[in-house]
Amino acid sequence: MPMSRISLLRGKPPEYLRALADGLQRAMELAFNVPQNDRFQLIHQHAPHELIFDRHYEGGPRSDDFVLIAITVGKPRSAAVKQAFYRQLVEELAAAPGIAPEDVMVVITSSQGEDWSFAGGRPAASLGVSS
Repeated sequence: MPMSRISLLRGKPPEYLRALADGLQRAMELAFNVPQNDRFQLIHQHAPHELIFDRHYEGGPRSDDFVLIAITVGKPRSAAVKQAFYRQLVEELAAAPGIAPEDVMVVITSSQGEDWSFAGGRPAASLGVSS
């Protein structure tokens, strides 16, 4: 069960945010084999002084459309799977809502089932769940 935090500058309309979230979900379904109903996303919009990023570090140039996506996964993925995901993600986001690949930064963190509780105070590990 990946959980994603999407950070971007404030001011995008709801349709843009939905397209961004939908593109992320499609990329996870295709590259990470995540089920359709396995969707937990947080969108954080920031004032310019609250989202500070280098416009040229290890890529760029980055514009005001820059988006930082932090994904926590319960099941580790291989380097090849992650690379396929990165490619799929920038394709999806370029198509809709129209984000340039240079404006997409991703950080993936893995955790164990015992680090998750989906509901009722029960650890996910006891349910045999790992995405």
